[in-house]
Amino acid sequence: MDRHGILRQLHKVYRPRTYLEIGVNDGRSLTLSRVPTVAIDPAFKVTSELSCDVHLVKATSDAFFDRKDPLIHLRNGRNPFRALARRDPLNVLGGEPRLDLSFIDGMHLFEFALRDFMNVERHSRWSSVIVLDDMLPRDVDEAARDRHTGMWTGDVFRVTQVLRRFRPDLVVVELDTKPTGVVAVFGADPTNTVLKDNYDKIIAEYRTDDPQDVPEEVLVRKNAVQGEDLLKADFWPALVRARNLRRPRSAFAPIRRGIQAVGG
Repeated sequence: MDRHGILRQLHKVYRPRTYLEIGVNDGRSLTLSRVPTVAIDPAFKVTSELSCDVHLVKATSDAFFDRKDPLIHLRNGRNPFRALARRDPLNVLGGEPRLDLSFIDGMHLFEFALRDFMNVERHSRWSSVIVLDDMLPRDVDEAARDRHTGMWTGDVFRVTQVLRRFRPDLVVVELDTKPTGVVAVFGADPTNTVLKDNYDKIIAEYRTDDPQDVPEEVLVRKNAVQGEDLLKADFWPALVRARNLRRPRSAFAPIRRGIQAVGG
């Protein structure tokens, strides 16, 4: 399964009510969305036909999230799943839109990807799903910060290391997708400031010059699970139900165990 296959099935299994994408390129992954969507890229060239209510933003992700009300489009957009969540039709709490599903495929440098995750998490809930692309380089050259290969992941694989060390409250699942792997993150906490508080320390420790020291377990995908195994897992109905009913974070505990049983 490739990244578009994973996203396609996530849209079907998880049925997000809002979607955000960082890194649009030609828009192929955007074709999968049928819900109010925000898509960010400083140089997108969309050539695919889209079937969602989308706000295309030509800006860097940092500049976008610096806006006063970056997700206003999701508050004003139309939601085809309104009947599933009449109490909170656009996943809005106190006027603040929340992201159900986010796909991060922006700048392939560790510090940018980490900031993208931090910004997305601030606008998510514990029941949200955040997916990061290009997380499993196949060799050291592909992981270089200075690109010199066709396929290129950069050093964003380090985001997984940081999340597992600094944010054990999250469930981070590596997925063995073609060509360069993705990571799905569950249990977002918009109130958590650990990454923000330690950002400078993290960058100083984890950002290194090429060649990158890529762990062997990353190169051979030792901890990665098949996308199909995650998508057919039993926890999805409970996660969707908890999200739609806006259940408190305490509801995450049994769902967390279900995700970890797959590969977290």
